[in-house]
Amino acid sequence: MAQADSYFWMDGHLARSLQEVSDDPAALEDGNFWAVSLSFEGKALFARYSDLLASEFPEAPWQQLTGGWKSSQSEAEYLSYVSGIREAVGAGSVYQVNACRELSHSIASDLSLAGLFSELVEKNPAPFASYLSVNDLQIASASPERFLSRQGSHLVTSPIKGTIRDSEDVFGEKDRAENLMIVDLMRNDLGRICNPGSVEVDQLFRHEKHPGITHLVSDVSGELQAGVTWAQIFAAVLPPGSVSGAPKSAALSIIEEREGPRGPYCGILGWVHADRAELSVAIRTFWTTGDSILRFGTGAGITWGSDPEGEWEETQLKARRLISIAGGNL
Repeated sequence: MAQADSYFWMDGHLARSLQEVSDDPAALEDGNFWAVSLSFEGKALFARYSDLLASEFPEAPWQQLTGGWKSSQSEAEYLSYVSGIREAVGAGSVYQVNACRELSHSIASDLSLAGLFSELVEKNPAPFASYLSVNDLQIASASPERFLSRQGSHLVTSPIKGTIRDSEDVFGEKDRAENLMIVDLMRNDLGRICNPGSVEVDQLFRHEKHPGITHLVSDVSGELQAGVTWAQIFAAVLPPGSVSGAPKSAALSIIEEREGPRGPYCGILGWVHADRAELSVAIRTFWTTGDSILRFGTGAGITWGSDPEGEWEETQLKARRLISIAGGNL
């Protein structure tokens, strides 16, 4: 049944007239346009739309929030989390873990995030900015990170690892080592579904400037094996390596123990249309599920070389600009 107020927007493409909602990746094989949301834990929501238009995002008003945001972890708790990861790295059980916390603010249960996304598009433009409203789920994302682009059989992933202020120019050895770990992880993930010998690192350690910060980014590509389905692709590459860690299984165990479910944050958000797709890592992302709570996630990659206080400040840096747009205090 169509839902009039459900729509999806990304990169100048507006999808309306919702026809179907599914959690089955096999639905994506039908050749239609689907908006895609997969949580960090793998919960899927696929929304099929019949109308696809070239359009700027429909502007909407936003009343800034007031009061303070709550953090799922206090500063002391997050510092303890980081220290625990460093101990695990020292013991050899893991090399890198992306440690996150959730910020939350009370809102009216019927508040639309369209106005907030309008503000994000204007004040914090991002290459993979996306908005999805379907059923009770609303996601307003200012993601700078490509998870997976697909053109026919050609796949590209562009993990971000390393963040400095926009006034800085040089990434430290810790950032470069961390980026290289995740590049190796993504090469391995793509290698599970791509033709042997086709996976390549197209660019290593390039600098990307975004509002207030600069990221260290690498590009990995490969040629998809014939007959591989979307279900198989997701099984091979989720959750994103840049927001989990290496080895992925060990990092996920630590994340589950210390954080609990992340939901849409650090999952993927984007679209699939036949053999084309643009999927982002859902970072720099606000979301609500109709429960009168607006959520926002922030995190940092932790290695043996991490300074706990510095990593806390990185989570603050990543959140500060976007929270200022939404309103309220960190």
